[in-house]
Amino acid sequence: MVTLGPTLDGAGEAAVAQTDQPRPTVPEGRLHRENGRAMRRVMSVRSASLTAVVAAVALAGTACSSESSAPPGGQSVRTQAAADAPDSLKGVCPDTVVIQTNWWPQAEYGAVYRLLGEKPTIDKAKKKVTGALVDDNVDTGVKIEIRAGGPANNFTPSASLLYTDKSVTLGGVDLDQGAQLSADKPTLSVFAPLDLSPLVLLWDPKTHPEFNTISDIGQTDTKVLYFQGSTYMSVLTGSGVLRASQVDPSYDGTPAKFVTSNGQDVQQGYLTNEVYSYEHEIPQWKKPVEWQLVSDSGFPTYPETLAIRPDRKDDLAQCLHKLVPILQRATINYMTDPASTNDLIVQLVDDYKSFPYSPERAKYAVGAMQDNGILGNGTNKTVGDFDMARVQRIIDIVKPIFAGQKKPIKAGLKPEDLVTNEFVDTSIGWVK
Repeated sequence: MVTLGPTLDGAGEAAVAQTDQPRPTVPEGRLHRENGRAMRRVMSVRSASLTAVVAAVALAGTACSSESSAPPGGQSVRTQAAADAPDSLKGVCPDTVVIQTNWWPQAEYGAVYRLLGEKPTIDKAKKKVTGALVDDNVDTGVKIEIRAGGPANNFTPSASLLYTDKSVTLGGVDLDQGAQLSADKPTLSVFAPLDLSPLVLLWDPKTHPEFNTISDIGQTDTKVLYFQGSTYMSVLTGSGVLRASQVDPSYDGTPAKFVTSNGQDVQQGYLTNEVYSYEHEIPQWKKPVEWQLVSDSGFPTYPETLAIRPDRKDDLAQCLHKLVPILQRATINYMTDPASTNDLIVQLVDDYKSFPYSPERAKYAVGAMQDNGILGNGTNKTVGDFDMARVQRIIDIVKPIFAGQKKPIKAGLKPEDLVTNEFVDTSIGWVK
């Protein structure tokens, strides 16, 4: 993915001067590779010029005025849910369930786009898609509208739109961002589509054969490029994994600096995008990169959770008791058979004129997420739930960081203030 700003990594709203940051409290034993996942490369084929990539991003904000006809993908409908059926949402959910994401369509949002029925309506100008909300080929009786974010809405966070746009039912919120906003604009996450963030630091293995982990990078003076204001970097520098003197907040989402440095620099990216595109799609590079997930270096945030406003919980409870298990099933169905949903995602990216996104990259992304525990059950047998001890660790880590930014989190913030498993069906999980 070629990005222009913070996305799934939970970046804060303001840049932080490294010298002014207090050291975050990182529980002992967290700064190592918890699960021993090996760094790996997954092969595929596709090529695109660097010029075309950058030009496509420049066009991301260009509006189109037409709606497209029936796109590929979307679930076929075999039956209509009976009024009293578990998957009937009519009368208990809004007539249109609106989900606001924080980026363009991509595989990370596969479970959400899986809910769209066949022949959805694409609004190219407003960068949104609407169709029947379908659960395992059953029409639930309501519609779903999925809105793109990031460049599509001038980088307005979903957490903010939950307060300014009452039509938004669920918004994507990284859990560290939820903590950051807990005092003024609290959110309550009800579903975790991803168990880990796909955010990585990547490097050229030929230039830096001595690097195996992010901690290895911190033992050198190697420049590390990242998006300014990213919370994870405050964690890595505050805990001593990286040196404040070596990090450079000038990364702009393009591969230009990495390429022109001939691989001398380390750079942030996403396992689901840059790790693939640098090897296969950037002709000026076209070589493998090595990487490690940031989550394996002490920042265990849940990315892009689906959240509501806490003051709407009672009103939405009946809906969420049915909708969250549907999201759980959609996650498993996407993992099992992502092809048609990926076709739809690729079509949407093209219609929105956002960034090059091939079927090959989407297919690779699903496999990479499954192989590395990003998409799946996590530490138990349930998909989409939250580990409360882990949520507490996130609170403990970010509390001093946001205090140093003079944006203190809610006093006495508890995991139950940020997340709930109340609507999760613990019997629904991924089985290989």
